[in-house]
Parts: sequence; C-alpha cells; structure tokens
Amino acid sequence: MRSSFDKLISWTGLLLAAFLLLAGALLTWAYVFIGNEVESQLSIQGITMPEGQALESLPQEDRDALEQYAGSPLDTGPEAKAYADHYILVHMNAASDGRTYQEVSGEYQAMSLAEKASPQGQALAGLRETLFQGNTLRGLLLYGYAFATMGTIAGIAAIGAYIGAIILLILSLLGMRHARRAAAEEQTNGAQVSPPITT
Repeated sequence: MRSSFDKLISWTGLLLAAFLLLAGALLTWAYVFIGNEVESQLSIQGITMPEGQALESLPQEDRDALEQYAGSPLDTGPEAKAYADHYILVHMNAASDGRTYQEVSGEYQAMSLAEKASPQGQALAGLRETLFQGNTLRGLLLYGYAFATMGTIAGIAAIGAYIGAIILLILSLLGMRHARRAAAEEQTNGAQVSPPITT
C-alpha cells in the first residue's frame, strides 16, 4: 500500500511540475514579448531624457527622479513614468498654474465668441491645446509603463514557476525512489511471513 501511495503522489508531482514548466514558458514568452514591444514603441517616439539646463529648471524632487536617466533614449517603462510624471506634468502645471485640462477647457467653453477671439481667449485656447497634447502624451507613456510593469511581473512569476517545477521534480523522483524501496520491502516481508509449503 505504501508503494502505491508513493507512486500516486510522485506522478501527481510530476504532472504539476510539467504544468509549472508550461506556465513558466508562457510567462517567459509574455515577459520577452512585452519587453520588446514596450522598447520598440517607446523608441519610435525618439524622445531623449532631459539633461543639463532642462533639469536645472525643475524642482529638486523632479530633478532627482530624472537625473539617473539624463541624456538616455526613452525606451523603458520606468523612464516613461519618470518623463510623464516629473517632466511633462511639471511643465503642464507651470503653464496652467496647476489647473487641469478640464478646468482650462471649461473656462474656454464658458467664453463668448468675442472673448474667444480676444488675445486672452486665444492664449487660453493655446493653453487648452497644450494641456490636451500633454495629457495625451502622458497617457501613452504611462500605458507603456503599465505594460512594462506587467512584463516584469510575468518575468518574476516565470522564475517562481521554474523553481516550483524543479522542486516538484526532485520530490517526485525521490518519491519514486522511495516507492521502489517500499515495494522491495513489501516483497521481502511477504516472503518472510509466507507459511512453509508442505507435501
């Protein structure tokens, strides 16, 4: 009975190890695919991370967040997030005195036609357009960051799946070995207790 139980557990472990290997392979594929896509799509934008005077004009917190990437091509998720949150957003807030696109657009929409045609109205329309473009670019960059983060999580999960598969494989092989020993012991014990054959 012990031998049969060990075999059952060992085969179950082997099946789980195979499942984890398959999961690890799929997660690895996801990690590589997402990483390549994020790099490709961000590289197409041709953005270079700010450096020099472009950083000096920023608040210290934003400068600290960008300095590690200074002068490098923007082609990773963390760079995209840093550029979106610590460069684009800072300039948007400076241009609008901290007002959002929704607030500026509401102010512009509330103007009469004559007010919209005035220099003040034209300036507000330009600010509205700038904020719209800034929000659009920020959104695209932050989507890139989100996908890059998903890729990183997939990579970590793949490593976990491979480690789990190796552990289960080792335990299953040990279980098979123990099953053979148990079977041999059962046969030995069965032979010892068998009644003598009489004629």
